[in-house]
Amino acid sequence: MLGDLTQRNLRLRADAPAIVFERRSITHGQFSERAFRLAQALSALGVGPGDRVAVLAQNCPEYMEAYAAAELGGWATVTVNYRLAAPEISYILADSTPRVLIAEAELLPKVEAAARGALQHILTIGAGESYEAALAHAMPDDMRTPVGPDATAFLIYTSGTTGRPKGVMLSHGGQMQAARISALEGEVRPTDRFALVMPLYHIGARNLWLMNSVFGCPIILHRGFRPAEFMASVRDHAATATLLAPTMLSDLLDAGGSRATLPSLQKIIYSAAPMPENLLRRAIDAFGPIFTQVYGMTESGGPGCTLRAHQHVVAGAPEVVRRLRSAVQPMIGCDVETRRPDGSPCGIGEPGEIVIRSDALMTGYWNNEKATRATLRGGFLHTGDIGEIDREGFVYVVDRLKEMIVSGGENIYSREVENALMGHPGVLEVAVVGGPDPRWGEAVVAFVVRRPGHELTSEAVIEHCRQAIAAYKRPREVRFIEALPKLPNGKVEKFKLRAPLWAGHDRAI
Repeated sequence: MLGDLTQRNLRLRADAPAIVFERRSITHGQFSERAFRLAQALSALGVGPGDRVAVLAQNCPEYMEAYAAAELGGWATVTVNYRLAAPEISYILADSTPRVLIAEAELLPKVEAAARGALQHILTIGAGESYEAALAHAMPDDMRTPVGPDATAFLIYTSGTTGRPKGVMLSHGGQMQAARISALEGEVRPTDRFALVMPLYHIGARNLWLMNSVFGCPIILHRGFRPAEFMASVRDHAATATLLAPTMLSDLLDAGGSRATLPSLQKIIYSAAPMPENLLRRAIDAFGPIFTQVYGMTESGGPGCTLRAHQHVVAGAPEVVRRLRSAVQPMIGCDVETRRPDGSPCGIGEPGEIVIRSDALMTGYWNNEKATRATLRGGFLHTGDIGEIDREGFVYVVDRLKEMIVSGGENIYSREVENALMGHPGVLEVAVVGGPDPRWGEAVVAFVVRRPGHELTSEAVIEHCRQAIAAYKRPREVRFIEALPKLPNGKVEKFKLRAPLWAGHDRAI
């Protein structure tokens, strides 16, 4: 299955670059040897098919080695978002019960003592640390373990509407199909050199790496996104393609990114958050028609819909230009429909929940059969997005069923933030919604009802969140109100809070 890609690239491209990272070039031969050693080392620690190994790190070659070793050995990689707060990280480790945690030393303090004590082994990344020692003592022998297509390859956690993250199980067979679909739709060529800046815990980064692995294309790996460093790297290594969230693209344009300053770039894929039309037009003006949009999610395994470069029309018939605001057309091998609440298909232009069917879909949520049954029904993934489809199959996202906020490419569920806020003794009631933000697309806005007798300030509310949730999930704005608008059954009418925030905008994202 997925381990075949590592073996194939070793066999066909042993001396060709696989990874370029911080002025180091690592060949497929060198990468494969280290992946083999890591697989042997983890096997010696008792890790076997069906087990889990968690990774807590920023982008680095060791993260990629951990993925490859798991694909060879038959266990699953649990990706942990390093930006999460300590309680969130510890919950993921407790839920996924990995045999081994591979972590960067500076991130280990984020693992709470109880969670650390429950781990059987921790391999620490860094020169002279236990990770390198484990590899040094292991044999560089290929230990390919046959696995079935339904075996779990990745366990990627997403935020949950109940305030707890959910582990998305992605299979070997599904991810091989995702790689093929994405390589075809992304028009990957053996001569491409892909600049990867998205975090490797994210499905977008893994999907883009996989689709380039089909042809053994070198990955120019960045620890994070810094516009000046990114531009220098693109020029130095003649990168031909990249994936950027809208906020990254905005920063790149502000730093002077253009076709003139980055002439090697021939493809820019954007995803992870809605792209404001004015930003997209500015980007096309700077770089030309080299943009491709991807609409998908962790649960879809990556693929879903795409708007190709030639479909980014900035002038012409209104119905054609309107497509710049679409979530695009279904990818090959993906069926995309809209459904009414009763499950029946919507008509042309009729809003309904977007559902996706493909061989790349998740197999379910780890330890959460109830959520699995609610999301996977009738062979389709129910996305929670509300959209409409026109006569030519262009999908337009108009709202969300799930109370999710997308800020800078990160998914934030309002319930999770509300749970954190309700832990403050001065908060009587709270409702969290997404408001417009010119930089991040959406920002968290909290509507708070003070508990009588408490002189609560916005600063105190935000400070309280620091210990409970990640920084990017904290409210950017706190509004104090006398009472939340509610239906007779007590349900908060969030649309009444959200609507004034989005007045004057084309759509409530």
